[in-house]
Amino acid sequence: MQPVLLARDRSGHRSAKFNAIPYVALLLTASTVQAQTDAQRGAQAYKTCVACHSLEPGRHLTGPSLANLFGRKAGTASNFLRYSDALSRSGLVWDEKSLDAWLKEPDKLVPGNDMAFPGIKDDKTRRDIISYLRAVDAVPGTPRPAGPRMANLKKARPDSIVKSVRHCGDTYFVGTEDGSLYKIWEFNLRLKTDTSSNGPTAGKPVILGVGMRGDRTAVVFSSLADLGAFVKEQCG
Repeated sequence: MQPVLLARDRSGHRSAKFNAIPYVALLLTASTVQAQTDAQRGAQAYKTCVACHSLEPGRHLTGPSLANLFGRKAGTASNFLRYSDALSRSGLVWDEKSLDAWLKEPDKLVPGNDMAFPGIKDDKTRRDIISYLRAVDAVPGTPRPAGPRMANLKKARPDSIVKSVRHCGDTYFVGTEDGSLYKIWEFNLRLKTDTSSNGPTAGKPVILGVGMRGDRTAVVFSSLADLGAFVKEQCG
């Protein structure tokens, strides 16, 4: 019960009134608790997003990092080079309204964008995710999921470190430091680069996925120059 004060009105009569200060404080506390609850639910819902969007500043995955998102012009995250022309030219600035429309139906908001995402139809789930994204940047200590991290390829074992790659006919022949030789149909081998700090050492590409029935094998190089220097067209 709030304290009741007696005050005189203009006619001299006493009247009762509530002390407004504790009441306002109670409302603010309830609002804060509700925002925290929304953000907690949003953190759970965001788990479906983190495979493509890190919340660690500057750490881009398939999509850009969503750290420091509010107030940012769409298509301008530093060092992310894979935006669609449609999004880069949209003129959108990210706030609650634009994020809600994007999360609901991105193709409708920005036709021709490259995001393979059908949208979230549930209004409450969208609001919770937006509350969480706001909390990540505004509330110290809010968890910032970094998304999946690749293995440190600089620590690869000899049976994964590639010594040679040659192509003949429709087959790649991949030799490793332990003396193994893998014969892989050209359509099943992916030649990739990883220039991150976890990428392979220059001159020591790494083979991944051997033994997965031949359809998921990749050789990862430290750079495009490394790839070009390694792969040879050679039979016999």
